Amino acid sequence: MALVYEFMPRGDLHNFLYSTQDSEGSSCLNYISLAERLSIMVDVSDALAYVHHNHQGTIVHCDLKPRNILLDDDMVAHVGDFGLARFKFDTTSPSLVDSTSTSSLTIKGTIGYIAPEYAAGGQVSTAADVYSFGVVLLEIFIRRSPTDDMFKDGMTIAKLTEINFPDNVFQIVDPQLLQELEQREDITMTIRDSGAQTLRSVLSIGLCCTKTSPNERISMQDVATKLHEIRDAYLRGNLRTSSQ
Repeated sequence: MALVYEFMPRGDLHNFLYSTQDSEGSSCLNYISLAERLSIMVDVSDALAYVHHNHQGTIVHCDLKPRNILLDDDMVAHVGDFGLARFKFDTTSPSLVDSTSTSSLTIKGTIGYIAPEYAAGGQVSTAADVYSFGVVLLEIFIRRSPTDDMFKDGMTIAKLTEINFPDNVFQIVDPQLLQELEQREDITMTIRDSGAQTLRSVLSIGLCCTKTSPNERISMQDVATKLHEIRDAYLRGNLRTSSQ
């Protein structure tokens, strides 16, 4: 027997973020626009919201990270590798499955993306997936791996964001995004302002997802709703301004 999966031509998100060689052999990072990053995280949030809340029971992924997010030819993101996933079924009333429900199974995952409660012997929960999602969200907009050498002695990607939020976020976000918002002549001041507010709104969600206490984190349903609103508002603003 064999499992046949749809081919993902653009590979995984980690390689897409950090690849430094183009088809001509020159060294450069892939260009990823603000709109593309928003859409990627909307896709991932929709996938996690489904397995957490809209399935016949609850599925906890347990290892969400950029290497497990695959991109198709249209830059649509797909969450893969459910090899560590944990299942909690409640066929009588799936809606009553608590977002912090746990499992006694051995916890595994990837350093940098694992929720802090796991280090203290915590159990599997959807709130831990939310934490991992928050790390990935911050990573894609800051473009630094949570295992980067700068993150040591208690400093994490979430802590870095918190320290610089909201006034100094432009000092930590991916320079490509700043170039998109500040240097392109075809972008109006209205779009620049909209982009700046969009970045702050997205990073705020990342901070809500990476709260130290799992009980303080928002659900993936709320995350997905907020990200849809942010992306749609940003795209509407771009469309309205470009048509004037």
